[in-house]
Amino acid sequence: MPLTGDLLIAGVARKGDSGVVHAFDASTGERMDPPFSGATPADLDEACAAAHAAFQPYRALPYAARAAFLEAIAAQIEAIGDELIVRAMAETGLPRARLEGERGRTCGQLRLFAGVVRDGGFLETRVDPAMPDRQPLPRPDLRLRNVPLGPVAVFGASNFPLAFSVAGGDTASALAAGCPVIVKAHSAHPGTSELIGRAVQAAVAQCGLPVGVFAMLHGGGRTIGQGLVADHRIKAVGFTGSRAGGLALIETAQARKVPIPVYAEMASINPVILLPAALAERAEAIATGFVGALTLGAGQFCTNPGLILAIDGPDLDTFLQAAATAVGGAPAQVMLTAGIRSAFEEGVARVASGRGVTLLASGETAGGKASPALFSVSGADFRAQHELAEEVFGAASLVVRCADLSELQAILSELEGQLTVAVHLADADQPAFAELLPELELLAGRVLVNGFGTGVEVAHAMVHGGPFPSTSDGRATSVGSLAIARFLRPVSYQNLPDAVLPDELKAANPLGLTRRVNGVLAAE
Repeated sequence: MPLTGDLLIAGVARKGDSGVVHAFDASTGERMDPPFSGATPADLDEACAAAHAAFQPYRALPYAARAAFLEAIAAQIEAIGDELIVRAMAETGLPRARLEGERGRTCGQLRLFAGVVRDGGFLETRVDPAMPDRQPLPRPDLRLRNVPLGPVAVFGASNFPLAFSVAGGDTASALAAGCPVIVKAHSAHPGTSELIGRAVQAAVAQCGLPVGVFAMLHGGGRTIGQGLVADHRIKAVGFTGSRAGGLALIETAQARKVPIPVYAEMASINPVILLPAALAERAEAIATGFVGALTLGAGQFCTNPGLILAIDGPDLDTFLQAAATAVGGAPAQVMLTAGIRSAFEEGVARVASGRGVTLLASGETAGGKASPALFSVSGADFRAQHELAEEVFGAASLVVRCADLSELQAILSELEGQLTVAVHLADADQPAFAELLPELELLAGRVLVNGFGTGVEVAHAMVHGGPFPSTSDGRATSVGSLAIARFLRPVSYQNLPDAVLPDELKAANPLGLTRRVNGVLAAE
């Protein structure tokens, strides 16, 4: 499929008139063709108007038709073939195996949400029949279901050009909820974005849906992104990116006449706790797994293990020696963009300049590539320098030598919200872990044992979210079937005649849903 650099609006592809966005080969820095035309405010207005017009007919579709649309997107993406992988490799510097796996994940989550839509459980239907004879007062007939919010703005992520971008989890869950989507494509991989965007647009046409169900815009700077969030027809936002970018969108959303939710994944250092018995049993094995997780994808994961907490002693020394050896032999890697690499190097320099911080190892160096780095610091020095707890996006991690379990707990209580927290334990550590768990539940959206947060399974029980600032709303997740809840709200129907009730709430339950009737789940 030849790339054209077009905007995708209202079912057509056409040029924009607000400058251009250029793609660059991540490995060489060379500019790639074609140039991608930037959207104007008029283009944005057209996309929002089309999404607004599409909302009511799209949300009224039978659920089977909505599910079939999600499956059609997955099939259209797969039909692109190797062209998608080759373009994404060039634009991101990510290896083939990683991108092929990400494509599978992207299509898998679209199909997961198709199943969620068919199941109907996301509607949370509830029926409390009238009790006209109840004393002292009768109860009215009450029925509840979730309804979609309206058009959603989605911002593509730099580090996941497929799974968190044009047809990624935010788009899939919003479309599953019944919300049209307007995507602001990430400037780091515009060609990849166009290929996926055209696949979604083809699925819209294939399924005979309103053309405003999907649009994709390019644009440098913040004009289009901020304009999307400010537009009164946009009802929610999905974002994965920097803390500064997420906070800017939240500020715009809250300044509107009618504020809207911004579900922003922003920053996380994903602490890893090494408990004493685990270190005594397998310090070197844990170190090997840690460095593998740290350097995976040049460390460009939001769940990258950026902080290690352990009690000081000989077993921690064994871990550090093994980890330092592995980091020292790790190759330099291409990062997604030159700007991301520069920010990583600045972050490494900031950590290295901290009081009491020791550089344990850095990886091989190579021009234009980033080298992993491993540091250590005492618990006291870490607690005295809050900047050491800030995210460094890339393969850099800081090991905190805690004096005892009490100091480790104190550090945990002072950390900001996280996406993940991992604990390595042996049987003898279970009492200590049980003591830590209540604090860990408050710290992160996912608590895991004897592993690392990298690798987010797309499943019904997955949470990819956490307390601020890891996400802007710690009650939400951007991965897993619960992600659909971000784009829904409950509506209660009181004393409506059965003939005019939505099918989901009619007495005969024509859709065959499992509903909560008088507080009891029942398949009628």
